Amino acid sequence: MELQINGKAVQVDADPAMPLLWVLRDLLNMTGTKFGCGVAACGACTVRIDGQAVRSCVTPVSTVAGKRIQTIEALGTPEKPHALQRAWIAEQVPQCGYCQSGMLMAAAALLEKTPKPTDADIDAAMTNICRCGTYQRVRVAIKQAAGMPVGAVAGAKK
Repeated sequence: MELQINGKAVQVDADPAMPLLWVLRDLLNMTGTKFGCGVAACGACTVRIDGQAVRSCVTPVSTVAGKRIQTIEALGTPEKPHALQRAWIAEQVPQCGYCQSGMLMAAAALLEKTPKPTDADIDAAMTNICRCGTYQRVRVAIKQAAGMPVGAVAGAKK
């Protein structure tokens, strides 16, 4: 089947029921998307499908044929990082870093839909689990990437 991944047409020979996560990681060697729980609870595997944050560990590859798939590999480049990646670095969001590619993809989907999110918008969109508990830094980084004042949030740089 043909998939549209990061703006390129890619042919894959996969069982239609195979989760997109394993197509990306095992068949296409795109390891930026992480396996966490396998039941769509943690969000480490989050990618964007037609702009929406989707948990790839439970998404059969057959359901995304013909749709735009974006992985962390296409969010930005080392030479030109995405605004979220710059904010993540500035706010020192990652601790262990394992959940971060999924967090960034969920945040990118949020900002595309809601360019100036409220705290409630962020809380509703960011359902990813971070074992290190960097949620306040995530909120600050999202607001920074959106060009919003971050205010007096714990961990915020002034």
